[in-house]
Amino acid sequence: MRAYLDYNATTPVDSAVLEAMLPFLADNFGNASSIHSSGQRSRAAVDRARGSVAKLLGAKPSEIVFTSGGTESDNLAIFGLTAAVAAKAAGARKHIITTAIEHHAVLNSCQELQRQGIDVTFVSVRSSGVVDPEDIRRALRSETILISVMHANNELGTIQPIEEIGCIAAEADVYFHSDAVQSAGKLALDVNQLGVDLLSISAHKIYGPKGVGALYVRTGIPLAPQSHGGHHERDRRRGTENVPGIVGLGKAAELAIENLQTDSEPISSLRDRLERSVLDLVPSAKVNGDTSRRLPNTSNLSFEAAGGEAMLIALDLLGVECATGAACSSGAVEPSHVLLAIGLSPDQARSSLRFSLGRQTTDEEINHAIAKIPEVIARLRALSPRSGAMVTAR
Repeated sequence: MRAYLDYNATTPVDSAVLEAMLPFLADNFGNASSIHSSGQRSRAAVDRARGSVAKLLGAKPSEIVFTSGGTESDNLAIFGLTAAVAAKAAGARKHIITTAIEHHAVLNSCQELQRQGIDVTFVSVRSSGVVDPEDIRRALRSETILISVMHANNELGTIQPIEEIGCIAAEADVYFHSDAVQSAGKLALDVNQLGVDLLSISAHKIYGPKGVGALYVRTGIPLAPQSHGGHHERDRRRGTENVPGIVGLGKAAELAIENLQTDSEPISSLRDRLERSVLDLVPSAKVNGDTSRRLPNTSNLSFEAAGGEAMLIALDLLGVECATGAACSSGAVEPSHVLLAIGLSPDQARSSLRFSLGRQTTDEEINHAIAKIPEVIARLRALSPRSGAMVTAR
């Protein structure tokens, strides 16, 4: 059998989502910007989906901008906000605050702005993988225009103190963005309670299709479009709407609301059983990051003297699918920047695996993973030149 334990990378499309999308891939193919009947049927479907996404986030429908996914949403938030502010105050010095463990969609965007002459502070996190809000406060300057802190980390599952940071941002009159790609559908989201001005989500993390996402933009927040064309999405994101994808995201948002309470407990129970069993069966295995302040579906474990890529391949051959880090970093030779940021050595970071569960994870899959993980680790450690030192150290 196969155990798919990589839900943080992507989720299967829910059958109800697929069913909602199919008509807009066939008969209802009209362009949502057309004024004829076919176009207006598509427009009505987009509007319904916008309302569903808004409900998931506690937002107004007019505050939802559809995008191609989490990366574009993050880019639009960071570049769009920065450009809009710069246009209002030409020549003013600008400063952005983010953390060292953000998704590359945020990190690389901030690094690009650095190359353009904007100062960026990358705030460190504690060994738990959680940022101290006071460190965010201390990083503030008079020229700070934006704080961007993810809601939940994609590798560790650690949940950041977004509400506290939101209060700090509001007190300082600084715009606040959060990447909620991993927390949507797993945690209750209310943009007003969180205190965010911009928030990113992606459909394929919540049992929707790939290639579509959304950015919440609070009413009145300046946002310069990052593409040029027609007047789509209230001039905030140009281009013909991906109607089937948007419909899928809308349906996935509805299901996320319905299943939020019922999903969490059984998934966290399976995660905890997997984690306890592996820690019991594998010497020197340990959990990376906070074990209490994290998503209910995520476990990141390090296995000293066993390379992550080798573990990943060996487990895959035995029917266990997991990850060494972010899916967009697959094939990277560098150790995870997230694990380095919480104090792991490069060798420890390279010897870590992320297991992320989902709505379809079964007891049988967890049993299979529990049986195969210790077997693989023992075999790889026996081949490792570091295994002797590890045994001696114990």
